[in-house]
Amino acid sequence: MSLSQEKTSPELKVLGACPLDCPDGCSWVVTVRDGRAVRLRGNPDHPYTRGALCTKVSRWLERAGQDDRLLYPLRRVGRKGEGRFERISWDEALDEIAARLEGVVAEHGGEAVWPYWGTGTLGYLQGLEGLPGRRLFNVLGASDHHANICSSAGSAGLKYTVGSPAGLDPEDLAHAGLILLWGTNPLTSGHHVWKFVQAARRNGAHVVAIDPVRTRSAQQADEHLAPLPGTDAALAMGLLNVIVGLGAQDEEYLAAHTLGWEGFRERIAGFPPEAVASITGVPAERIVALGERIARTRPTAIRATQGLQRHAGGGTALRTLACVPGVTGDWALRGGGLSFSTSAHMKLDRAALYRDDLRRRPVRTLTMSRIGDTLLEAGDPPVKALFVIAANPVGSSPDQERIRRGLAREDLFTVVLEQFPTDTVDYADIVLPATMQHEHFDLNDGYGHLYLACNQPAVAPPGECLPSTETFRRLARRMGLTEPALFDSDEELAEQALSSGHPWMAGVTLDRLRKEGFVRLSVPDPFVPYAEGFPTPSGRLEFRSERAAREGHDPLPGYVPPAEVVDPGRAERYPLALVSAASHHFLNTVFGNNPELRRRSGGPVVRLHPDDAAARGLADGQRVRVHNDRGAFEAVLEVSDAVRPGVAASAKGLWAKLSGGANVNAVTGGDLTDLGDGPVFHDTRVEVGDGGAAAVG
Repeated sequence: MSLSQEKTSPELKVLGACPLDCPDGCSWVVTVRDGRAVRLRGNPDHPYTRGALCTKVSRWLERAGQDDRLLYPLRRVGRKGEGRFERISWDEALDEIAARLEGVVAEHGGEAVWPYWGTGTLGYLQGLEGLPGRRLFNVLGASDHHANICSSAGSAGLKYTVGSPAGLDPEDLAHAGLILLWGTNPLTSGHHVWKFVQAARRNGAHVVAIDPVRTRSAQQADEHLAPLPGTDAALAMGLLNVIVGLGAQDEEYLAAHTLGWEGFRERIAGFPPEAVASITGVPAERIVALGERIARTRPTAIRATQGLQRHAGGGTALRTLACVPGVTGDWALRGGGLSFSTSAHMKLDRAALYRDDLRRRPVRTLTMSRIGDTLLEAGDPPVKALFVIAANPVGSSPDQERIRRGLAREDLFTVVLEQFPTDTVDYADIVLPATMQHEHFDLNDGYGHLYLACNQPAVAPPGECLPSTETFRRLARRMGLTEPALFDSDEELAEQALSSGHPWMAGVTLDRLRKEGFVRLSVPDPFVPYAEGFPTPSGRLEFRSERAAREGHDPLPGYVPPAEVVDPGRAERYPLALVSAASHHFLNTVFGNNPELRRRSGGPVVRLHPDDAAARGLADGQRVRVHNDRGAFEAVLEVSDAVRPGVAASAKGLWAKLSGGANVNAVTGGDLTDLGDGPVFHDTRVEVGDGGAAAVG
């Protein structure tokens, strides 16, 4: 009998995987009784999950049964933004979508269609990189979608230095002697890695948290440094200055495995601790002490995740951080190097899945975080049809008011595939009900480990919900399209994904995944990813990148400052640098409508240092208004020295319509990073005043 469906009469145990935008990619077990999912728990046999789920996903089944679950196709009957709909049949929905799409393509061309997909599910079949509809949109010649909102800046920077955004296996943090949690808060946004951090500590490792806020993880660390937002690369250069000043660089490693060391060494000399202290706000003596610790501790591991790269210099920040273990030689050691995302280690055949070859000609690319500007600009052609898949841009993307204005266009036909009536759903013309993870088949991984999982459907979908793959198969038929690839089954898609032939995929078959639930990649053991060389043009770690130079960037890493945070004019008008990190209770805006998690979150909160609160005459618990010239949101003030002076800290993930009409993205802007065109959520200046304050800006 299959382990994924082991009967413990009268119950059925079904193995699956959490689909959400978190590095942990947990394996889970759904208990089914009489056709109903009655229990969800972490899979105790999974080496990374080890039986535990987070406080958010623990409420998954409760969420699936909420009264506001979308169960049937809907058509708008009110004005855009009102969220008023009538129930219609699938036939009516597909007829209308097909007719409108055909009309848009005939009049404006395929590029007037924008398939806008997000990370509401990271399943390879049902969400990741728009696969459910990607083949159909390729056949139509629709615009390409640049999903920049997550990790594009850091990925671009890391490719210049080490050739890939993938690095050390996070499980190997257990072998580190020093761990730098750099701009990451795993106890809130990926807590399973903490067991490996704790294993290292039991062996004597020292843990340092580097974050403008003393987060849950920073409170548990041995040491906390609080740089100004966006100055992390300067801090890294200062630490390297100390290391090189001590003569602690690994000359043998540098000679054998790196390129451009002498030029980079000269740049390091320009970042003495005193100068770096003035940039970062971290005292020079703390910089020296940490630099000395790195110099004498092997292996040193850096854990850096997405928040670190969300400012104007974010790509360079990750590029520079990856150089630290290049100077010390830690890339050659198990438990050393940098961990950002393991996604690039997953050697699935993405080209076979996406079938971008179905496009008849090249198409333009539209950037996810610039949706407000793109919908409001004329464009050539203008966007006339928008499909939103596993995304909630009104709640999750920057410059909220411009997004609302763009979505409110009466000449824009918007289709949203969703599970709940999000802020974005309110602007849809047609809403299509999507299944949740325990109701459909999928392949999942985690970008914080090396396991691939098969998610088996545990129960039948409620109402008329459909897997997104099936929705697009039906739409393709309704449009009279005949390309065979549009009608591949989910199992056929999975087989295509697993057919890359890469050595690391050896033995990772669909049959085995179904039986065992998850399989670790066939990587070497121990896994030191770049022991045999780096996937760069030279095969070495490239301090100097000729590819970067050809593409118009500085050939050497260093420090690119944030834009808005260091702008003196902005700082005069809006003196506080805003950090809007992950919430402990929501995952992006997923769970933002769960009553219990909303209760636990306490609603919108902004934290200020006591000195900043006193300077504004504000008191703990007071309702305040956080604003700049883009917009404003209201929150309750928490006065705490966990936030460094000059910083306001809030959390993303709240639904605007459940939080007074706006969330933190009312004040964030749509500018892009230096590399990878990523968003700049943490490069924002605001002022905080009494909740009764008047004009915006």
